[in-house]
Amino acid sequence: MSSKVFVSAQEVAERAGVSRSAVSRTFTPGASVSASTRKRVLEAAEELGYHVNHLARGLMRNESGIVCLIISDVATPYRSALLRELTQQLQNAGKIAMLINTDRSDGSVDRALQQAIRYRADASVILSGHPDKSITQLCLRNGQRLVLINRDDDQLGPLKINLDDDESGGRIATAFVRAGCRKLAFANSEAGTPSLMGRERGFLAMAAELGMNVIVERYGWTGYEAGKVLAQRMLTRSDRPDAVFCATDLLACGFMDAARHQFGLSIPEQLCIAGFDDIEQASWSSYNLTTFAQPVSQIAAHTVEWLGQPQEDAGDHSIKLKAELVWRSSIRGG
Repeated sequence: MSSKVFVSAQEVAERAGVSRSAVSRTFTPGASVSASTRKRVLEAAEELGYHVNHLARGLMRNESGIVCLIISDVATPYRSALLRELTQQLQNAGKIAMLINTDRSDGSVDRALQQAIRYRADASVILSGHPDKSITQLCLRNGQRLVLINRDDDQLGPLKINLDDDESGGRIATAFVRAGCRKLAFANSEAGTPSLMGRERGFLAMAAELGMNVIVERYGWTGYEAGKVLAQRMLTRSDRPDAVFCATDLLACGFMDAARHQFGLSIPEQLCIAGFDDIEQASWSSYNLTTFAQPVSQIAAHTVEWLGQPQEDAGDHSIKLKAELVWRSSIRGG
């Protein structure tokens, strides 16, 4: 059985014929070292297979470079897109991402987070509204910097990044009315996250301002199958809607397929539909869904920028972003 053997900086120094401190300066960005010394050190390191122990170096500075990404529903298209963007930008900034999946409700999440804390993770980013608030409190108690995305936690200190979901809901209600729709509906899941409820709240408020009543149905998890069930519930009503805002694109895709294939409805001629997230499937010709694009690049950029700044005293650090409306053909006139 082979055992791991790590090459030390002292071995590199002996091979290169330089001091131990010269090796350290060579691998420290911005440190002063002559070109000839740097060349000898890099050649020796290459020959020996030496790699800098960034974890040990970081711990001496009380900084590991590890960022925990705490996420639920990781398989959904929007979460996957956000995770991809965050990990890429963190890597570009020299950080290491550690993923903690919070889909399970047992003690495995707490155990995983405790392990990350033992590895001296510098920060945690909570990517959804699902994980319990006790997780955020655990991170803060252990001195981590914290970024909360699309959550309504009221703790002071973390960076909070949210979308103006109420505004988006209001915009789509206005679009439906301008398209000639008069029986509006909102299709939601039972997840009850701040972002989903914000879209519902904004949609209902604008509809009321426009003199419209709204049918609201909630069912299950925020996915494709739930969208089909919501369509079956709404489209069998005597007061069947002629426009439906679905809280996410996955719900909208399920809703559209049920509306067309089970009820024979034509979209958008007989039924207008909008979603939220602008997942890849929304642009497919079979859906061509009008939706709102999540600004995942901006979310990731704000996160990485804030984590790279000196730590500030506890206070309110909030950023509110707008989702861009992406017009396609699921609304008349879109």
